[in-house]
Amino acid sequence: MKDRLKVLHAIFNKEILIVFFIAVIGANIFSFLHVPIPWMLGPIFSLLLFQFIYKGSLRWSPRLRDIGLVVLGLTIGQQFDLALFNNLGILLIYMFLLNIVLIAGSIGLAYLLSKWSKLSFKSMILSTIPGGIAQIVVFAEEEKDVDLAAITYFHVVRLLLVVVIVPFIVASQVATKPEVSSSLTIGLILLILVSWLVSLLAKRIHMPIAYFLTPVLIAIGLNLGSVTIPVVPPSIMNIALLCIGAHIGLALKPHMIKLPKRYLLAGVFSSIGLIALTFGTSFVLSIMLGFSFATSFLSTAPGGLDQMVLLADAIGADVSMVTVFQIFRLLFIFLIVMPALKFFYKNTAQKKIIAPTVKNQA
Repeated sequence: MKDRLKVLHAIFNKEILIVFFIAVIGANIFSFLHVPIPWMLGPIFSLLLFQFIYKGSLRWSPRLRDIGLVVLGLTIGQQFDLALFNNLGILLIYMFLLNIVLIAGSIGLAYLLSKWSKLSFKSMILSTIPGGIAQIVVFAEEEKDVDLAAITYFHVVRLLLVVVIVPFIVASQVATKPEVSSSLTIGLILLILVSWLVSLLAKRIHMPIAYFLTPVLIAIGLNLGSVTIPVVPPSIMNIALLCIGAHIGLALKPHMIKLPKRYLLAGVFSSIGLIALTFGTSFVLSIMLGFSFATSFLSTAPGGLDQMVLLADAIGADVSMVTVFQIFRLLFIFLIVMPALKFFYKNTAQKKIIAPTVKNQA
């Protein structure tokens, strides 16, 4: 009984209730203004601004964010077009080439910004590569000669700018989605619970964005088995978006602006540079494969997988295509780019150790 009370207290304490209250206000204001995905963008903006006014402690439970991601994952997985796998071969070629361009552009941008900002090239590369913030920061923590605070700041700013700028770029592409009548059922509650438990196991084996990807895969598996998945009601989806938006809104802390001014500006420039780069590649993708601009841009945009897929769903873009392209980029970075960087840094460090020893022996 005491353990249950501790869990409830951890989720519904004063700091979290304040965050929830501000997030709801922001969501309703953005809904009134007809801003895209208001139940995510509203909490992001309201909490971002509130932190610079309110001096008290604010907190959001990771469990609430995880549940929001599970709901979003099930929704996206349910809409996944299985026919996409028929053309996966040609898509893999385009995805590989686009990611080569993105990584090359990121490295070039990192080189220029490191010269201007005086931040080390190694730190700037880790700051500019558009991977998941949690995984990049964990990788950076293992490296001794990088500026972890700057790397964290760069990725938080990129996430915020992408989430804020990209919806307005594709806002003109919004398609009318049919209203779905649904209600919260016991079956849906059980599906969310099972998906959360399986995601928890996936997280323990270090699966990236486990609380989003696992429900997507579960929903696709159920579709393959011709199992009918309960539809998530709009009200539950809004709460899930609020849970995700509140987490993102609290990511940028006031103390981060104490970094050197050149670091602060470089973080903004790197984000805008990556958005501009993917804006250009999206036109190529649109022409070569015949996608709409919204689908092409969201497929290549350097944002979080869950945010880009969510936006695709909100504006009526091809959710399946955006999901596949964003998952491929995530895997490309963490299975190819990050191991390559680790190998390069390890060899470089060994050469620095060996070189003085050989010189002394001579």
